[in-house]
Amino acid sequence: MSKLIPILAVMFSASAFANTAEGEYIARIADCVACHTQENGDEMAGGKRFQTPLGDIFSTNITPDRQQGIGAYSYEEFDRAVRQGIARDGHYLYPAMPYPSYAKMKEEDIRSLYDYFMHGVKPSAQKNQASEIPWYFSPRWPLRIWNGLFTETAAGTAVAQDPQQNRIMRGKYIVEGPGHCGACHTTRGIAQQEKAYDSADPVYLSGAMIDGWFAPSLRDLTLADDELQALLHRGRSRHSAVAGPMSEVITQSTQYLTEADRRSVSAYLLSLNSDKAHGDRVVSSERAKTKNASGNALYFRYCSTCHAIDGKGTDYNAPSLVNNAAVNAEDPANLIKVIAWGAETPVTKGNIPYKMPAYQGEISDEQLRDVVNYVRGEWGNHVEPISEQKIKDVLENKH
Repeated sequence: MSKLIPILAVMFSASAFANTAEGEYIARIADCVACHTQENGDEMAGGKRFQTPLGDIFSTNITPDRQQGIGAYSYEEFDRAVRQGIARDGHYLYPAMPYPSYAKMKEEDIRSLYDYFMHGVKPSAQKNQASEIPWYFSPRWPLRIWNGLFTETAAGTAVAQDPQQNRIMRGKYIVEGPGHCGACHTTRGIAQQEKAYDSADPVYLSGAMIDGWFAPSLRDLTLADDELQALLHRGRSRHSAVAGPMSEVITQSTQYLTEADRRSVSAYLLSLNSDKAHGDRVVSSERAKTKNASGNALYFRYCSTCHAIDGKGTDYNAPSLVNNAAVNAEDPANLIKVIAWGAETPVTKGNIPYKMPAYQGEISDEQLRDVVNYVRGEWGNHVEPISEQKIKDVLENKH
């Protein structure tokens, strides 16, 4: 018996390590680090500020510290918090914590996540910060009603005979569950709920404004599969690049997707618009050149060196502006901000981020309007022009 005990201990340790490693992976794809770690703070110790229509809130300490963190949580209490939005003491969590999406997560993933937080995260005694929501909005009991209306239960994962279909279903699980992509890419209703939580509703992932940036539709991507996978992995591909709030998601989350899961996420997203062609639009017309001489001159002076005269960019460096989602978006907020404030591709393993300079101060709002309209009207883009007032409105929102 004395010889058996060490063997059982080794087996238990190996099993715990496997669960912890799997839990760390799930924590990455669920973007826990990005939300629960403030700049220069302890990892997972909370304190990051989030602006909401009701007031500012702060992410909480989710390290295994027993006083300030979640170290006293049982598995059942942890599961209830993650998938139902109810804390250990029974109070309801604000749905800025995306438990309506986490509700779709499988129990085995929640168990692995629990093991990781309890045994793989360093405890921190960093204190939680009180929300800055006015007292008349702060009662939590209405969230019980909110949860009943908008929180779903976990869905079973079917298995198909076709490997590609299985890949799509795995991508669906990641996107709709732990990845909670709809939190940014789906419009919200009057109760600040996402208007849809799965792809059966065409509103889901159809694009939304968040913190002054437009999270584009993921239902009509025109990227090739390898380009989309590269963006998820490195934040840039041969013809495209990511900027704005999505950069942090790639740095803290999607770059850690396994190759198989990247393929799955890409397959699922592209399946949402499988009837649409992928690739560049036909380059056409001299309309923008003749009607926007100022924008044409500004583009050639400031932009063409990197993005090329034909707008197709330079491979693996400056993204193409032809058929570009930010360029062709109905709301050009992202394009305006990138030109005005500059941009930097995400920081990922083995990749040096690329920077675009900021031109605010170098060019006037009127000139910025002209170059934005030129880019949105040339090379087959043909999006409606914007006014100088739109430039001012976007730049006043510096989130």
